[in-house]
Amino acid sequence: MRLSPPPALLGLAGALAVVSAEAGYSLCNTYDQSNFFDSFDFFTKPDPTRGFVEYVDQTTARQAGLIGNGATNSSFMMGVDHQTTNPPNGRKSVRLTSKDSFTRGLFLADIVHMPSSTCGVWPAFWMFGPNWPSSGEIDIIEGVNTQSQVAITLHTSPGCTVSNKGSVPSTMLKTPDCGATGSSGGCSQQTGGAANYGDGFNAGQGGVYATEWTSDHIAVWFFPRASLPPDVAAGQPDPSSWDMPLARFSGCDLDAHFNNNQLVFDTTFCGDWAGNPGVWAADETCSAKAATCQDYVAANPGDFREAYWEVNSVKVFQQKASAPATAQKSTAQQPQLPPQLLPPPPQQQPPPQQQQQQQQQPGPFPPSRPPYGPPPPFPQPTGMTYPGYRRAHRPMRWRS
Repeated sequence: MRLSPPPALLGLAGALAVVSAEAGYSLCNTYDQSNFFDSFDFFTKPDPTRGFVEYVDQTTARQAGLIGNGATNSSFMMGVDHQTTNPPNGRKSVRLTSKDSFTRGLFLADIVHMPSSTCGVWPAFWMFGPNWPSSGEIDIIEGVNTQSQVAITLHTSPGCTVSNKGSVPSTMLKTPDCGATGSSGGCSQQTGGAANYGDGFNAGQGGVYATEWTSDHIAVWFFPRASLPPDVAAGQPDPSSWDMPLARFSGCDLDAHFNNNQLVFDTTFCGDWAGNPGVWAADETCSAKAATCQDYVAANPGDFREAYWEVNSVKVFQQKASAPATAQKSTAQQPQLPPQLLPPPPQQQPPPQQQQQQQQQPGPFPPSRPPYGPPPPFPQPTGMTYPGYRRAHRPMRWRS
């Protein structure tokens, strides 16, 4: 005789099937060679971080060869002036901000090349919201001078204190206070490894930086080009299947401190961090080249040929409407299974073995930047103001 499941079990099974089918992320935005420069605004005001840089508009950047298609004709590039000696207004560069803004999501940046670990250079890929810092800032890729490991930092209004529980063991949290005002410089995590930033990143032809922003946590992973997870390579990312992130921030009311963030790529020079006299003097390689950062950057244009971004795409995914996190907010009473029908509890699994490059201890890192706020009259974020080997050389090639 065939027994029919109890109605309660049928109802629960149906609900679980719907959740399983609809959970996860769906693609909502793709920025690539076909639309990137039309989807981002070119910032042309003085650098809020007081860098020795002249940010130019799209027309000027294209005419000067600072932007264009990549060498493979499937990527796009953003570079700096590497020809002019002693530029009067600073070295020409670009700072691009997305026209779209986002609240929570999964952000995948497929980057082939980033600015090299060169004295005077301060590159960043980051996000920020309106009325900085009240809507938050997420610094995904950032560093200065000869730094070889990425710094990942959050900046918020006062009242956000985080833990880095769940980050790979080689990552260290400098301070738990993310407040970007007063004496706090945000909550920065210093990573280990030798392939996630600058020359080491470029030697492996880059990879994918993935940032998951939920109500519970903000986490950043880096996947080298040679070891992309299959779901990432297939365009169907599933963070629940990945190893531990480089940096994970949790414990703060993220919904109260982060919203409507825009994506930003920029490369500046010197400024409040790279050009800080103490930071410059502490770097023996850089301080041996010139007395100050600005002196070096002004006099040596050819050293910045490799200070460019080459990007395949930036993709933004949003969690599907019926994902488990949403379903759990329901106050409706759920049907209960009889004890004999409950599944056995999952067995504890040992943490996945981390890649060798993640186990390398971080540092030494440049000292933190001074805690300056956005200078008037430009109510812009400072742009990462408080943080806490090159592949075979080839000339930078632009395509029209």
